[in-house]
Amino acid sequence: MAQVELKGIGGKPVSVNTGLFIGNEFVPAIGGETLPTENPASGELLAHVSAAQSRDVDAAVASSQAAFEGEWSKTLPAQRGELLRKLSELIERDADELASLEALDVGILFGESKGLHIAQAIETLRHFSGWADKITGQLLNIPQGYAYTRRQPLGVCGAIVPWNSPLMITIWKLAPAIAAGNTLIIKTPEATPLYGQKLASLVKEAGFPPGVINILCGLGPVAGQALAEHPKVKKISFTGSALVGRKVLRAAADTNFKKVTLELGGKGPSIVFPDADINNALFWTTLGITANNGQVCVAGSRIYVHSSIYDSFLLAFAEKLVQSSVGDPLQPETTKGPVVNATQKKKILGYIEQAKASGIRLLAGGEPIAGNGHFVPSTAFADVPDDAAIMQEEIFGPVASITKFDKESEVITKANASEYGLSAAVFTNDVSRAERVSSRLETGQVTVNCWGLLHANTPFGGVKQSGFGRDLGEESLDGWLTTKTVKYNILPSGEE
Repeated sequence: MAQVELKGIGGKPVSVNTGLFIGNEFVPAIGGETLPTENPASGELLAHVSAAQSRDVDAAVASSQAAFEGEWSKTLPAQRGELLRKLSELIERDADELASLEALDVGILFGESKGLHIAQAIETLRHFSGWADKITGQLLNIPQGYAYTRRQPLGVCGAIVPWNSPLMITIWKLAPAIAAGNTLIIKTPEATPLYGQKLASLVKEAGFPPGVINILCGLGPVAGQALAEHPKVKKISFTGSALVGRKVLRAAADTNFKKVTLELGGKGPSIVFPDADINNALFWTTLGITANNGQVCVAGSRIYVHSSIYDSFLLAFAEKLVQSSVGDPLQPETTKGPVVNATQKKKILGYIEQAKASGIRLLAGGEPIAGNGHFVPSTAFADVPDDAAIMQEEIFGPVASITKFDKESEVITKANASEYGLSAAVFTNDVSRAERVSSRLETGQVTVNCWGLLHANTPFGGVKQSGFGRDLGEESLDGWLTTKTVKYNILPSGEE
């Protein structure tokens, strides 16, 4: 199968196979279909990778089904854990190559990819490697006997992964799925597939049996839809938009009622109270809208600041927001890379122009960045009305909407006035206030005096239209297991 060689950090070569990864082999799509992927910093073509069609998905499912019914079902839990740990070691070894691929293909800063995304992937693999032999049931008393429960794998499962943090989110799904004893088909994002091609080679090197992990690139409406509709797939874990999440859920309902977990959009509120450490709040609220160019579902895009500190906060935030060096994400001096593609750039700039045209106060940024590549300005608007599009809709870009509040109850109402409920941040030095507010916010996660922290042992997911089910933490295992109850009726002895 063809390979492509790219220049990574420091000009070092990075080679990846371009085929579909099925049964531990790279193969072309059955019909020969391919997809192009480009460098968002320059617009230059990076590679053509094989694009899975429905027949290719069928082949991957057959491979995964054979693995589940064969060698994998006989693999001891401790051995599953050891394979996950081996994969973590290989990712750590090749971290520079993986970070280079995310910089080239996604536009993520090399240091951000290596220091956060890849580090978090390694942490997650090691965390769940320890869970593999600790998944247990219960012993229960019943009349005239006893019962016990077994937590068992579902079988062939699918994961549909987004383009914004592809390796990290792939591992969020891979690690608990494999720890639980399933086989897994990963549909990588068509916009940023190269990390998955590299990951596939590491899966094989780690020693996973053929078919346990299959990795396919393909269009969402083609390969993703085929996976969601497949009658032999028992679970789909999807991260992406609410629009596509509904399609995945509908496909499951229309076919075999497969289990579904959804991590969808967000419109995260960050609330700054007057007793907060302002420098700390400024650091985290700025990071919350600029990390990965705001292309994260937990982006703190709605910022509520108490009226007594509002004006001074705006001045400092505006100054901090525009302190960036735009350029190639592989270069160490770059602090702001491109967004993923021209479509995303157009969408973000459209929101900015719409807000400016409607008369909302532009605080910072807002002007297009000249030159090649898909670069957009970090932008903030102040005094944003509650019903403004930039306050209500997920932009998925570095655009902050800031407004003031006076009362605790008022800001809780404002923060909850969203169809989304993924993550929120609260800045205060009052422990009682932090507890009151965090308990009333309608989100799956609340961070206090920080933003967006992720840890392998803490569950992550949303409520409302941000989806259901959890990645990470012990709770995530529930989505990859089914519980079987076995009941024993103890017969009386013949002497009675």
